[in-house]
Amino acid sequence: MRLGVCVVLALLGLPLAPSPFLSPARALEAGETVTEPLIVETSGGPRTLDVEVARDPATRERGLMYRRFLPENRGMLFDFGRSETILMWMKNTYIPLDMIFISRDGKVTHIEENTEPLSQAIISSNGPTFAVLEVNAGVAQKLGLKVGDVVKHKMFAR
Repeated sequence: MRLGVCVVLALLGLPLAPSPFLSPARALEAGETVTEPLIVETSGGPRTLDVEVARDPATRERGLMYRRFLPENRGMLFDFGRSETILMWMKNTYIPLDMIFISRDGKVTHIEENTEPLSQAIISSNGPTFAVLEVNAGVAQKLGLKVGDVVKHKMFAR
């Protein structure tokens, strides 16, 4: 039955959940999406998201390009490895996104809501940024996320 579901999901272009029987490295080899938990501390309480992490230049460059769907509780966390002004764009990205810019210590420094799909307009972090979290447009508002809120993930020094 699992194989039939996987074939249908693959034909629809939907991401597959990682198999509980595969290590993260083997799941990537099998073409499955590997996610990690991330907690956003807001005034409304902690919220957990499952994120793919873009750690290398090729993965950061591709980001969420070409995807047609992103589940509501999912996102992509871009690890830039150092703090600097980050410039993003929506080229080849079909899903409207919220971009959440985060400092080395996990604090939200800037939020760019409802970015325009397929746009080549530059979106700036407006200052030093260590990481960027991309989620579906409207999620930042739904979570009540504000500048100064804290994002918890193993990449942030606390």
